[in-house]
Amino acid sequence: MRHFLDAISLRDAGPSQFPRRIERLLWNIGCSFVVNIDGPGDDGGDILARRGDEDWVIQCKWKRRTPVGAEAIDEVALARETYRAHRAIVVTNTQFSLGAKRRADELTRLGPQILFWTGNDLAAAFDKLPDRFGRVELRSYQETALARLESDLESNGRALLVLATGLGKTVVGGEVLNAHLVRHPTDKVLVVAHAKDLVHQLERALWRHLPKQIPTRLLTGENKVDDLSGVTCATVGSALSAIQFGYRPALVMIDEAHHLGAEGQYDELLRILERSRQFGVTATPWRGDAHDITEQLGAPSFQLGIEDGMRKGYLAQVDYKLFVDDIDWDVVKDASTHSYGLADLNSRLFLPQRDEAIREQLAAVWANTSRPRAIVFCRTVEHAERLAELLDHTPLWSGAQAVHAALSKRERQRRLLAFRAGDIPILTAVDILNEGVDIPDVNILCFARVTHSRRIFVQQLGRGLRLSDGKDRVVVLDFVSDLRRIAAALKLKRSLGGKEIEVLETSGRSNIEFSDQRVAALMEEWIKDAASLETAYDEFRLQFPEILEAQE
Repeated sequence: MRHFLDAISLRDAGPSQFPRRIERLLWNIGCSFVVNIDGPGDDGGDILARRGDEDWVIQCKWKRRTPVGAEAIDEVALARETYRAHRAIVVTNTQFSLGAKRRADELTRLGPQILFWTGNDLAAAFDKLPDRFGRVELRSYQETALARLESDLESNGRALLVLATGLGKTVVGGEVLNAHLVRHPTDKVLVVAHAKDLVHQLERALWRHLPKQIPTRLLTGENKVDDLSGVTCATVGSALSAIQFGYRPALVMIDEAHHLGAEGQYDELLRILERSRQFGVTATPWRGDAHDITEQLGAPSFQLGIEDGMRKGYLAQVDYKLFVDDIDWDVVKDASTHSYGLADLNSRLFLPQRDEAIREQLAAVWANTSRPRAIVFCRTVEHAERLAELLDHTPLWSGAQAVHAALSKRERQRRLLAFRAGDIPILTAVDILNEGVDIPDVNILCFARVTHSRRIFVQQLGRGLRLSDGKDRVVVLDFVSDLRRIAAALKLKRSLGGKEIEVLETSGRSNIEFSDQRVAALMEEWIKDAASLETAYDEFRLQFPEILEAQE
């Protein structure tokens, strides 16, 4: 029976897909993390992995027929030194030349042994794997969500899941795919995302939900394949191209479904595949335009937001502090007699806060947090780099670095990997961590004068809400530069005060407070309808009551 490590599948995988097969194997044999670093400047390493207390570096050599030569041994030896790995492995779908074996013996006399994995070794390893990679234990709400999604797909052919970041939307989505493939093991399944990085993460996340016999593959601008059996994870453009050439999956999953629009590639894809079952998953169903994604996928089959997730004990509790110390009170006095546009009022009301002030508040929280790990969200790449440099020059955060889209993919991966491993104490970021990134032990978030978007706010807050061993709370420092952010925090505060949902036993409740209580009183009065203001456009005009004398 064909499988993802048999000789024919490995030969057909080609040089771009072959490392993904090895990644899947590494996860299945119990590595705690696996990251692909293949690319220019990789210093001889294609994959980094950790198993137990050991760091591994793997060099992947796909060959059509010929054996691997001695040059691969020198490459992986360099990679072991560069990445300070305990173990170096060269893996191929064929065999190793006599020269490669001799070179490995020479280097072994000088240091640790370099290991060889051949095509025969890979096939034997597959036979020893359990049918499923681990066991997925669903929470009660995930079981309910799964049942409702399956019911809607069966009756309507369409379904939508809305789960806040940290509640496991990909887990539920993966179980929907698995349930379908258990019933229809030969069906083709398509999983679509809007960005290549997310497609890579999706394929990796789905492995633990699928039987080992089900093949998976990537379909992006840089990965072209002929065999689309099993589960294909694709960018929307590449998926649409395959569909236009006759590819017809039985089931379609849209990740980050808030990217659906009334027109464009997503709409065309879903229209052509109207006979296929379709479902979407998202943490943030709101878009920046007026389009309603329920027009394509129907009303949510199941929905659980941040507030309910925290009150039920499925997400970390939040200590949320809004810093508004630098508010311009002259503008406050003037606001009652003027009708300011929101963007104009933001620029007038909030005086620029120094990065040094942000650093001081971070240091205070850091000193009182057990095993602190922090992400600082910034407005621009330039600000993220500047703030990372400032933090790096503070002994407390030596090694601080920025992560953003201007970096190469490999450098972003390297920095994220170092952050996960604890080698980087704190990251500054611009948007790149909004979607698809899972770092559960982050327990400090800082918003450094970011522009508010309801969707981005929920995504970024979600980076700190995942529970992990030893973590049940996250501290949020918000250096406010937008009234909509205050509205979002007030809405969250009011929601968490609700009594209609059962609160499970946790370490306590969330706290949301202002650094200046005068501002708290003012904003509570100003922002009567927090939900409306949170999603308002820059041109929205605020009308303020004349209550300012009480704030003197």
